[in-house]
Amino acid sequence: MKKNIYLLILLFSTSIFAQQKRVMTSIDTTKNKIGAEFKLTVKTSVDTLSKVDFPNLKNIGALEVIRSYPIDTVKNNDRYELIKKYGLTQFDSGKYTIPSIKIFINSKTYLTDSISVEVANVEVDTLKQKMYDIKDIVPVKDSIGDWWKYLLIVALILGIGALVYWFVKRQQKKKIEEEVYKTPIEKATSLLNTLEQKELWQKGEVKAYYSELTDIARNYIEEAIDIPAMESTTSELILGLRAASVRKKMTVSQETIENLERVLKQADLVKFAKSKPLDYEITEDRNKLQKAILTLDSSIPVEIEIEEDALLNEVQKQKQIQIQLKKKRSKRILIAVASVLFLLLATTTYFIATKGFDYVKDTIIGHPTKELLEGEWIISTYGNPGVAIETPKVLKRIDLTKSLPKNGLQLVKEMQSFAYGSFMDNFYLMVSTIKYKQEAEIDLKKSMEVTLQTLESQGAQNMIVKQEDFDTKEGVSGLKSYGTFSRFNIDSKSSEKLYYEVVLFSQEGGLQQIMIFHEEGDSYANEISDRVLSSVELIQVSK
Repeated sequence: MKKNIYLLILLFSTSIFAQQKRVMTSIDTTKNKIGAEFKLTVKTSVDTLSKVDFPNLKNIGALEVIRSYPIDTVKNNDRYELIKKYGLTQFDSGKYTIPSIKIFINSKTYLTDSISVEVANVEVDTLKQKMYDIKDIVPVKDSIGDWWKYLLIVALILGIGALVYWFVKRQQKKKIEEEVYKTPIEKATSLLNTLEQKELWQKGEVKAYYSELTDIARNYIEEAIDIPAMESTTSELILGLRAASVRKKMTVSQETIENLERVLKQADLVKFAKSKPLDYEITEDRNKLQKAILTLDSSIPVEIEIEEDALLNEVQKQKQIQIQLKKKRSKRILIAVASVLFLLLATTTYFIATKGFDYVKDTIIGHPTKELLEGEWIISTYGNPGVAIETPKVLKRIDLTKSLPKNGLQLVKEMQSFAYGSFMDNFYLMVSTIKYKQEAEIDLKKSMEVTLQTLESQGAQNMIVKQEDFDTKEGVSGLKSYGTFSRFNIDSKSSEKLYYEVVLFSQEGGLQQIMIFHEEGDSYANEISDRVLSSVELIQVSK
């Protein structure tokens, strides 16, 4: 009865094909100290024409192969007994399972038995062994692979700062360039006030001050009196101004023109002869130039516009108003867009700095297990003997009885299995229960070995196995195996690494199993697994 029960355990995953016992497995000890050698022995008996291939491995499960011994051959009549030994070790204490390895005999695969071993800590005699103080904690440097995240954060901050600076300077420049003056004298007066606010000559920039001062005067004369002042020398400008005053019948005094000429010549000395006027001279030059411009403007005869010109000016004025309104509207839209972009970048930068780049990426783009973790969880009871468990989705019933041998099915009173996903998905969760017609004592370690062998038969490779006791909140004890294995992905044509956890419980007349596996390094799946297993509660067996 007990032997047949172990065959039924295969229903918790899928069926495993029976094999002829051609390979025998043994080990010199099942308990050793950290770093000590376990000597694993594999034997097979074949005829003289058979070809046997023993794998050359660097690791067998969680144990490291420190030595691969030569194959010993013992002849026994017309057969050969081949003996292969592996020296294994482990530098972390705990209970481990040496998984099955594949032996090829005439290109046919045979599996060795899995064996449980224990690695014990080395006891330290504190009376004879000299003790030392604990060393200070050495801070761990950030890995090179994380630098690009911090560089991205710095780049985003600099980009935001550059964008804001560019936008502000552009608006300031645009405001100055697009400012509309009704008359040339208003423009000249405004520019003179702006020049004084810069305080150029107070900062020692006398040449720049005189250059802007004379440019303001020349621009005014060119716009108001129609003289090519900007490209004229000082002498040419004064001659042109005298001629224009006669031609336009301007009531300008000789003193005004002479004061203007004196300031322009002073500016030429500063710009080309590196002259340095005193502070009071600079102030006088500025006042003389402003007074000259105001006098020139008041001396220009006022022309009476005809009614048609007045109407045309009014139309142009209305057009100008509409242009200004459109510019202000565009400015408001641009400010709003820039503000939204700034807020988005600032928010993204904040969450990258506090939560990490992966969290931001998974939140924006989406992540399957993150959505499972943050979804609405369900508490339900599955099977008999029942398993009450909290899961992110309702588990669907699956039928595994079709893979059960007829002689094994006769021993089963009731069997139920429920799952989310499948063996080929990146997240898989299964709860299975089985109740037998006759009560029998179940060896959880042997049952776990069969379950792990089933995973290997379905494509799990390079399986690392660790075992520990597992207790529910109510104090019910079971056995937990966990670790990693590799699986070939048919879609991507590459190997991927998965993390698994298998928990077994036994009650009178029944066996219960919880199996979870997912992509290694998936932090959301790790949280799901912890939450699922911490919620497990076993229901009393119903007779």
